[in-house]
Amino acid sequence: MSVLISAGELAERLDDVTVLDVRWKLGGPPGHGEYLKGHIPGAVYVSLDTELAAHGAPTDGRHPLPSLEALQAAARRWGVREDRPVVVYDGEGNLAAARAWWLLRWAGVEDVWLLDGALPAWEGPLDTDDVVPEPSAIVLRGGALPTLALDEVGAFAQAGVLLDARAGERYRGEVEPIDPKAGHVPGAASAPTTENLATDGRFRAPEELRERFAAVGADGSRPVGVYCGSGVTAAHEIAALAIAGVDAALYAGSWSQWSNHDELPVATGTG
Repeated sequence: MSVLISAGELAERLDDVTVLDVRWKLGGPPGHGEYLKGHIPGAVYVSLDTELAAHGAPTDGRHPLPSLEALQAAARRWGVREDRPVVVYDGEGNLAAARAWWLLRWAGVEDVWLLDGALPAWEGPLDTDDVVPEPSAIVLRGGALPTLALDEVGAFAQAGVLLDARAGERYRGEVEPIDPKAGHVPGAASAPTTENLATDGRFRAPEELRERFAAVGADGSRPVGVYCGSGVTAAHEIAALAIAGVDAALYAGSWSQWSNHDELPVATGTG
């Protein structure tokens, strides 16, 4: 599965790829304002909240997947085309950009890459215009990557390996700043997304990631699923697993959905 492109390779291929800027942080600042302060030349701004997520009741989670029709309309606005590779990045770490990477791969776009190191790795010039590309007519299919629905997660955690990509203290239930309950899905293992990256903001080497995930049981011998707070940074974990050679399913509703269902069990601590 295609995952990473270096800043040097992107600079050489900039005229031949579609570049998407997915700057977003929970609680702000607004990503579009940061984009207008400076972005990779030709990059199109993508709104995570309005284009990479749907919105519904709390029992749906904070960032449910958009409908295929809505995603296709957005991809056409971005100028995504069948015959042109796509590179996505954000302001740091690719924790938000991975959502666009995953969604486009799920939708059947095969040639999608994360800019390793995100915007800080880019050494070329920056532009400040608001890029509006010529719309495309791409047709998205959906279903190219596996997902987990709410009613599948509990059994999956017992039969496979379910990774919780949130910070360890949230997994253990010591703090919960956002969602209604503290803790984790029973049977899930803690594997914080932040540990996917080296100190320079790039992904760790494949062998390091393989060792990291094997230590929590995700060595590919059993099915692997991932969730986080709202299904955004879990996509980053799936990218890291792909680099390590392990396929994984996304539970997009994640803890924000699970914790809003009073009938579902909650575990705390390290088990």
